[in-house]
Amino acid sequence: MNPLPDHRYLHRIAPTPLVPVRIAADAPKIWCKLEYLNPSGSTKDRIARHILEKAWRRNEVGPGTLVVEASSGSTSIALALSAAQMGLRFLAFIPDTATNERALMIQAYGGEVRKVSGGMPEVIRTAAEFAAENDAFLARQFENPDNAEAHQLFTAHEVMAQLPDANIDAVVSGIGTGGTLVGLHRGFTQAGCKTLPVAAIPRCAEGEFTSNVECCSLRFSKDVPGVIDGCSQLFADWRQTDEAQDLIELTVDDNRCMELTHQLWKMGFPVGPSSGLNLGAALAAARDLDDNATIITVFPDRMERYFSHKVFEGVGKA
Repeated sequence: MNPLPDHRYLHRIAPTPLVPVRIAADAPKIWCKLEYLNPSGSTKDRIARHILEKAWRRNEVGPGTLVVEASSGSTSIALALSAAQMGLRFLAFIPDTATNERALMIQAYGGEVRKVSGGMPEVIRTAAEFAAENDAFLARQFENPDNAEAHQLFTAHEVMAQLPDANIDAVVSGIGTGGTLVGLHRGFTQAGCKTLPVAAIPRCAEGEFTSNVECCSLRFSKDVPGVIDGCSQLFADWRQTDEAQDLIELTVDDNRCMELTHQLWKMGFPVGPSSGLNLGAALAAARDLDDNATIITVFPDRMERYFSHKVFEGVGKA
């Protein structure tokens, strides 16, 4: 096995902060993991590093190997950064609806971008076919168990160390691949917590659903990137297990997601709209739990990849 490059810094990154957030004096306290402080600006750095390092140790990748993934942006950005750290090549297949900021970030790390029309199922199919034909390593975020394992082994352990005396009563996350929710819930329950898993679901205010952003096994809106319909085998399989028997699904209207995202900006949190979604669902979950319940969610990514997104409409205008 080739040694991993000495100049890697990803495995030396300090744990991301876990902070209590109250949006108003009378609002419940939600513990929020600031995952946007990871190196590429999202929680996907965790799965990118873990998937590629395990593949390296298994001799599935090595210097110069081409890594391929289908992603609407955050995972591909994280994989591009990890590939740059490890001396790998990277090719991202992304939907043509993804913001241009994401493509630019992938390319800045030396990755290549190919846009695909037809939504995420077509993007996933195209990436898989290319990898098979070109002897490339396919990261397979939507089915790879190393995705959830990254959060189980690292993110959940960080939270438990940051709240050593707490029982984690609920964990809340939007569902892209489902790896965050599955991994955190698994880590907390294995640590002895009786933790309620909560899937946060964005929905258009008009009640309409679309499926052109990223993937999950539910139906979601077009305005909260990272969470949509029907692709994540990882999450679909987990939902059939005893671990997920208490899973609840809470819907947050798009307008509420945007409103909370703007409110978080005013509080100094430079987040994307998925953070507004997660906070909204966490606040909804708090209504059915004890006043002193410990509720964990994540702020998945930074605002910079959304400058051309709807969430920035009107910002800076008189």
